[in-house]
Amino acid sequence: MVLRRLTAAALATVLAFGGAAPGWAAPVSTHVEASSAFPASRPESVGFSADGLKALDAHMQGLVDAGHLPGVTTMLVRHGKVVNFEVHGKKGFDGPPMTKDTVFRIYSQSKPVTGVAMMILFEEGKWKLDDPVSKYIPEFASLRVFKGVNSDGSFDTVPADRPPTMREIMSHSGGFAYGLVPDNPIDKAYVDTGVLGSKSSDEFIKRVAALPLVAQPGTRWKYSVSVDIQGLIVEKLSGMSLGDFMQKRIFTPLKMVDTGFWLPAEKTSRLASLYAWGPKVHKLVPADGFMVLDISKPPVMASGGGGLVSTNADYARFAQMLLNGGELDGARILKPETVKLMRTNMLSDTIMNSDIPPFNTAKGRGFGLDFAVVLDSAKAGPQGNGTYSWGGAAGTWFWIDPTNDLFFLGMIHILNKDGDPAIAHIDQDSAKFVYDALKDPSK
Repeated sequence: MVLRRLTAAALATVLAFGGAAPGWAAPVSTHVEASSAFPASRPESVGFSADGLKALDAHMQGLVDAGHLPGVTTMLVRHGKVVNFEVHGKKGFDGPPMTKDTVFRIYSQSKPVTGVAMMILFEEGKWKLDDPVSKYIPEFASLRVFKGVNSDGSFDTVPADRPPTMREIMSHSGGFAYGLVPDNPIDKAYVDTGVLGSKSSDEFIKRVAALPLVAQPGTRWKYSVSVDIQGLIVEKLSGMSLGDFMQKRIFTPLKMVDTGFWLPAEKTSRLASLYAWGPKVHKLVPADGFMVLDISKPPVMASGGGGLVSTNADYARFAQMLLNGGELDGARILKPETVKLMRTNMLSDTIMNSDIPPFNTAKGRGFGLDFAVVLDSAKAGPQGNGTYSWGGAAGTWFWIDPTNDLFFLGMIHILNKDGDPAIAHIDQDSAKFVYDALKDPSK
C-alpha cells in the first residue's frame, strides 16, 4: 500500500528559506503539451477494465463535487502508455478549471529527485553508501545522542557510537529529526532553534550539529532533515547549486520543462491555489505560514527535502525513467542496477525486527534510498512487491510498481489533509481503485 504520508512529519517536509541568489536556473520556458509525454492506450489493451477506471474517476469527481477538494489530477501509465490521465475540478475553489499542465508545490515528493541526484554522483564514484556523513560534512563528526532532559531543561546526552552513514541519511535512519512533531524534546528543539528557518547552508549545518540525535545511528527510522543534508552534499561534490545540478543532469535530459525550485512569472497563472485543513473551522482555508514557500524567486538555499514545484506530466517523465531502469527516450540518467539499489530496503535488522511503525517486517514495508518500498504485498497492500513510493505535504502522491510495469501519480494542493477523513487516505483509496481495475496483469 502507498505509505500514508505520516502527516505530522509530512507537514514540514520543506525548509522555509527565503531570499534570492544569483546563478539559479529557472525551469525551461518551452511549453510541451502535457498529454504528449507518452502514447495513449485503451485500458483493455494493457489489462485494465475501462469501467474500473471510471470508478476511480467518479471517486475523484465526487470529492470535488462534495467540496473536499477544489481539484485533482491523476495519471496511470502501464507499459509506457497512458491508460488514464484525468483532471477534475478547479485550480482553486473560485479559480479556473484544473488542467493537465497545472503546477503544484510537490514538497516531499522532491526527496526522490534529490535521491537521484545523489545516485548520479554515486555512479561517478564521488561517495559510497557506508561512508560516514562526516566525511562530507565534518561538523557531524562528534554528534551526541539524546538520553533525557535534565532538571534545568538541558539535554542529557551520550556520544554517538559513530557518525551516521550515507546509507542511513538516505533511509532516514541516521538519528536526525525534523522539528515536525514538537511533542518530543528533540523535535521541539529543532523548532525552537529555527533549524527549518536557516538562511544559509552553514547556519543550517551548525544548528543541526548542535542538537542531539534522537537515537543511535541505524537503530530507528525517523523522518528527518536528511534529504536537505543530501542536497548540500550534492552541491559540495558537484560544485554546482542543487537547482543547477538537477536542471543539467535530470530535468533537461528528461524534458521536464515545468520542474524547479521557483516558478517564473509567465507560469504563475498555472499554479494551483494552496489550501490547508482548518482544524478549528473544519474546512479548507487558504494556506499561509512557513509552509508556503515564496516560489516567485530562487531560494538562498534549495530544500532538497521539499522545495520543488512540478506538474503531473513532468513528474511522469521522472517516474517512467525510473520504471525503465534509469532511461527515457534515449536519455540515460542512472544505470539499471543503481535504480534497483534505490528500491532495495536499507533499514537495519534492529529496525525491521521492531514493532514500531511504519517500517518493519510485520508491516511488509522497508525503506530504500529516498523511497518507501513494499517488501511483502500481502502485508503492505495491493501494489506488487518492490513497489516504491513517496508523496508530499500538500497531498501529491505516486507509486512505481515494477512487478506490474506501471506507475500512478496524483496531485492535490492541500496541507494537513488528514484532518478531513474523506481525503486523508486518498493515496490508498486510489491504489484500491487501480488494482481492482487491473483485471489481466499478464497483458
